[in-house]
Amino acid sequence: MNNEAFVEFERVQKSYDGENLVVKDLNLSLPKGEFLTMLGPSGSGKTTCLMMLAGFETATHGDIRLNGQSINNIPPHKRGIGMVFQNYALFPHMTVAENLSFPLEVRKIGKSEREDKIKVALDRVQMGNFAGRRPAQLSGGQQQRIALARALVFEPELVLMDEPLGALDKQLRETLQFEITHLAHELGITVVYVTHDQTEALTMSDRVAVFDDGRIQQLAPPDKLYEEPENSFVAQFIGENNTLEGVVKEIKNGSALVQLDDGSLIDAKPINVSKPGERTRVSIRPERVEYNKDRLRADAHTLSAEVLEFIYMGDIFRTRLRVAGRDDFVIKTRNAPDQVRLKPGQQIEIGWLAEDCRALDA
Repeated sequence: MNNEAFVEFERVQKSYDGENLVVKDLNLSLPKGEFLTMLGPSGSGKTTCLMMLAGFETATHGDIRLNGQSINNIPPHKRGIGMVFQNYALFPHMTVAENLSFPLEVRKIGKSEREDKIKVALDRVQMGNFAGRRPAQLSGGQQQRIALARALVFEPELVLMDEPLGALDKQLRETLQFEITHLAHELGITVVYVTHDQTEALTMSDRVAVFDDGRIQQLAPPDKLYEEPENSFVAQFIGENNTLEGVVKEIKNGSALVQLDDGSLIDAKPINVSKPGERTRVSIRPERVEYNKDRLRADAHTLSAEVLEFIYMGDIFRTRLRVAGRDDFVIKTRNAPDQVRLKPGQQIEIGWLAEDCRALDA
């Protein structure tokens, strides 16, 4: 048992039918005050984990602890956890103030203290003037702010959020991402946040747990997840990524020589390959690839490429290339005065540094 852990899953499994495990042997611990995001595609097990922590689902096996105490047999309303859902879950027949008062009444808090707490919570989410309105009189973004205020009003140490910004438009989503993160850190609360939106996960979290097939594939801070994916799934799921397939020819001095399927040879960092003859997927981020000759370092790897598409996107240029027999290789370059604009059909040399290239599982 980890003494530092505030939230802890120990060997937790969940099955709905007694045969198929939706969550497989989950071990996870969070310190107090951490903002952890569970990220993954639909059906990966992330929401089930959140629901088990909330108490709406029961673990088939294993233990879930909060502040060192097992909560497996404690009903949801006695766990003292704040919850925010995508569909807001506000009571439509109640005013905003009555919605916020509800969790306080359940906790037998007196009227004047309730009023103080409601005011503080509404001011926190910039909704101080909306106490008398009903949910139907509010926009989606305002309703979500009220749902957040209701989750915070009784000052829980742990708040769970299930895709809370999924129904909002892009600009509002980005504003609220920043506000939620800022609030969480300011109040020192622990947050477990579920999303399938990787940008949201990267911008908001202290750490991200990437789920697939009921297991955590990698648990790491956002920059490490993006720069150092541990397997092909994480590399493909987080951010945009180029993949070239081939066979490991040799591994020495911490470098793998890979022969790509078109015969080209490149060096890569061996991450989960261990011996010559293994199939591998080599992963490289689009912004790590360069095509301006004067910007290429002398020790950069070069491959020839054909330009298929050049897209101007304002701050960046996005170029799709045919590389090593594949038509889906993308590079992103900053829109700078000296950056060459390419034309479809052009033959160019592209290059990158060996340390930016990772040999992952096939």
